[in-house]
Parts: sequence; C-alpha cells; structure tokens
Amino acid sequence: MRRRMRGVAVAAIALTSVMTMAACAKDSGGGNNSNTGSGAACEFATPPTAPATSNTSAANGDKVDASALKIGLAYDIGGRGDASFNDSAAAGLDKAIADMGIKKENTRELSAAPNEDESAKQTRLRQLASEGFSPIIGVGFAYAESMKLVAAEFPNVKFGLVDSAVEGATNVTPLLFAEQEGSFLAGVIAAYQSKKCHVGFVGGVEIPLIQKFEAGYVQGAKAAAPKIQVEKKYITPAGDFTGFQDAPKGQEAAKGQIDKGADVIYQAAGASGKGVFSAAKQAGVLAIGVDSDQYNQATVADTKDVIVSSMLKRVDVAVYDYIKAAAKNDLSSLPKVFDLKVNGVGYSTSGGKIDAKLQGILEGYKAQIIEGKIKVADKP
Repeated sequence: MRRRMRGVAVAAIALTSVMTMAACAKDSGGGNNSNTGSGAACEFATPPTAPATSNTSAANGDKVDASALKIGLAYDIGGRGDASFNDSAAAGLDKAIADMGIKKENTRELSAAPNEDESAKQTRLRQLASEGFSPIIGVGFAYAESMKLVAAEFPNVKFGLVDSAVEGATNVTPLLFAEQEGSFLAGVIAAYQSKKCHVGFVGGVEIPLIQKFEAGYVQGAKAAAPKIQVEKKYITPAGDFTGFQDAPKGQEAAKGQIDKGADVIYQAAGASGKGVFSAAKQAGVLAIGVDSDQYNQATVADTKDVIVSSMLKRVDVAVYDYIKAAAKNDLSSLPKVFDLKVNGVGYSTSGGKIDAKLQGILEGYKAQIIEGKIKVADKP
C-alpha cells in the first residue's frame, strides 16, 4: 500500500511539473514566440505567387552623345570608396563616361567631410559651378540647403540632388527613391535566411531617410514571418553624421544585436557598414548590404562571404539617367521616384545564397508592391 501511494505521489509530481512548464511557456509567449527565444526557424506566412512576367519597365537603350558636358559630382561623407551610397553614384558616372563619350578630364569629383560647416558645401558647389561644370550632382540630402543658395546664384547651371528636393528651384532636379520598398524585400530575405527567426537592423544616423530603410525592413520581415523578432540600433542620433563613417561603432552595434540572438543583420550605415560585416563574419552569421551590390565591392572583399544579398538603391541608375536626360535637354523624362516599378530599388543575388525558390517568393512580394496590393510604410 505504501509503495502504491509513493508511486501515485511521483506521478502527481511529474504531472504538476509538466503543467508548470506548459504554463511558463504560455506566459512567455508560447508557440512561435518561444521558438524565437530557443533559436527555432520562422513559421512563414503564405507568400504571394510570383508573376509569369516582370512588371518592371525596361530601360531606354537609345544612344546619347554627352561629350559636350562637364559633369561635377559632390559626394556625401565617405566619397568614392565607401562601398555603398557614394560608390553607387560613382558607378553611374563611370557608366556615363563609358557609354556617352564623356571625357574623363571633363568630370570633377569632390567629397564632404564629417560634420563640416554648411559653408564648406556651398564652397564646393560654387567652385564646380564657377568652373563651368553643368550638370552638378549633389550626392545626398545634406546638400539641400547649400544647393538652394548656390543654384539661385547660377540659374543657367543644371543641378541634380539625390535624396532631396529644393522647393522653387527650377534648375534643381530631385532624384528620389522608394528605399522602403527595396528594404521590404531585404526583410523578406532576412526572415528566410534566419535560423533563429531573429534578425537585426543597424542604421547609420537616426534621421527620416534612414528610418525609411528600417520601416520597410521590419514590415517585410513581419510580412514573411509574423512572429519574427527584430533588433534595431542607430549608430548616432540625428545631427551627428559620423554614424555613416565609423566602422568600429558599426561593428559594436552589430555585435550587440548578434549577442541578443540575431543571426541576419541588415545595415543602412554607409561606410560604417564595413564594421557590421566584420561583426557578422566573426560571429558566423549573415548580413545584408545596402545601396550597391556589396558582395562585389573590393573594399569589403574579405567579408563578402557573409553578405547574403544587398538592397540595391540604384543611385547609379539615377545619376546615369540624369546625365543622359541633361545631355538630351529633357529632364522631364526622369521618374518622380526611383521605385521598384522602374528598377530604382531592388535586391542582389550575387554569392548564390538567394536560390530559385526564394527568388520566386521575392518576385511575388515585389509584384504586389508594384501593383499597390502591399503598401510599404516609409516611417517606423
């Protein structure tokens, strides 16, 4: 009898333990939420079907002679060689030189310094304009205020401005992008590449432009895997633009997210993104690049094996098309926004980590965005 009672007691204790564990799982989120903490892969939403044909517009392949142009590029901080935003603009200029008969000596490239005075940007633009360069392209919204002033001083000079507009300046053409749409697809990629259903985002500076990347990325990741966990970190606050050129801080930010469990990190941090890639390589996780196809960028070649994809912000296309339109004297032919529909943003497949199945899923989401069935937010 005593032995039987002891057996009943043991069974009761075991049952109580199971019930307690179940209650704890329920209290901590249960289901897929607890899987996230334990490192399980995502449970995915049903993805949209890929279209049979592409909905994107074809590029205009007509030949243009731009040999008479003198072209100036005023880069944002980091300049040519940042493996990101500025290098994408540089690629557009290089292609224009190759395709349109532009003489290399008729181009000039100048770069901004971190946290420089507004007067330095004005001097840079004024120097190019006074030396006869036209068009002049300001690579980055940071040139908006200076361009407003200098464009008024040189009404016969054509100016292009990446990422911003100058109200009332008829000789300034805005070159704007739907960064949130490309970042949505980066979020889908991150969800499907994550083994823990836990991903991260590192932004360079906490400003509205970079928040567009964050907003699209988080929306895309959660569209693909509704219970995914997303870490978010900005390197510097608004006003401190060193966040775009501080690889050690980029590495530190990424490491913090990796330590929390993220195994795919998307960076929109300019040259600081090199540090994100370094952190990913050291930890054996994956990263998603930005602006350029960073897998093919020489300055990050030592970490390219961790780059699963890059969100392509086709500044190269915008710069090339703007130069072409200026040569034809038809700036009205440019799109108001370089979005998915005109291949102004997108994703790369270099490195072979985006297989045919995932690419089909991405094309399905892309088609729904183009058709307006998915509205991508541009604010977090």
